[in-house]
Amino acid sequence: MKNAFRRRFALTLALAAAAGALATGSASAEMIGNCEVTGTKGQFPLTPAIPGQLTVEVNLPAPGWWNGDTPETIKDGYEYCLGANIAWRAGLDKVGVKNVAWDALVAGQTKDFDLALSQISITDERKKVVDFSVPYFSSDVGVLVKDGTALDAATMKDAQIGVQQGTTGATFVDTVLKPSKAAKVFPDTPSMFTALMAGQIDAAMTDTAIVLGQAAVSGGKFKVIGQYNTGETYGAIYPKGSPNAKVLNEILTSLIDDGTTKKLASKYLTDAWGIDPTTIPTFKP
Repeated sequence: MKNAFRRRFALTLALAAAAGALATGSASAEMIGNCEVTGTKGQFPLTPAIPGQLTVEVNLPAPGWWNGDTPETIKDGYEYCLGANIAWRAGLDKVGVKNVAWDALVAGQTKDFDLALSQISITDERKKVVDFSVPYFSSDVGVLVKDGTALDAATMKDAQIGVQQGTTGATFVDTVLKPSKAAKVFPDTPSMFTALMAGQIDAAMTDTAIVLGQAAVSGGKFKVIGQYNTGETYGAIYPKGSPNAKVLNEILTSLIDDGTTKKLASKYLTDAWGIDPTTIPTFKP
């Protein structure tokens, strides 16, 4: 009788332990890199450019969006984790990151990728050579200066402004703001920010989301003093005529609708910047 009780008791303990292990396992989050991925894996199957992974292009650096200096070191950030969630819902376990030149990216000159996520503003001109996804983020043009610079909305037109070649910020400065001095044009954001630190320009102007990220990692050397409302939205770039465009749009729409993109913005952007972008003053051109 005692032996039978012991056996039943041992069996009960074993079942309880198994149930606990099962509960723990089911509660653990699925991850790609350092990103928690959600939704049903493989709900939207696609045929990737490179088997076994979602290949995503980006123009680095992009703090907050892609946290790391090289493709190999990046494991999180808003756009990396957006890519991770897209990969998961497409049935893939890996995100392959390719760092490419900005001009080549927006000109449709890159290849062997599934989509590009690089804070790319959707424009009619770019639509001629690339296909865009549904919009996933809104951004305006921000003004980055060295801390202590005496510059405001009233004096912006007399400032020496720096812009990145081929960006909507460069177009805005040239055609809308129309400063008294021609803007200095740089091939990429690192060279523009270096020029700002060296005093070669008074202000660097590009997407608010980008300059906020730069200010956050500058150790207080830079600050964003204002932004111009341009109504821009970011979209992913697909290779022109991509057969995966429809399913990728379905995945992105599902991530927008279930609140994933808002959660990513809160976790990786607002926290990284240390400021809510809606509190940045709006300048009038």
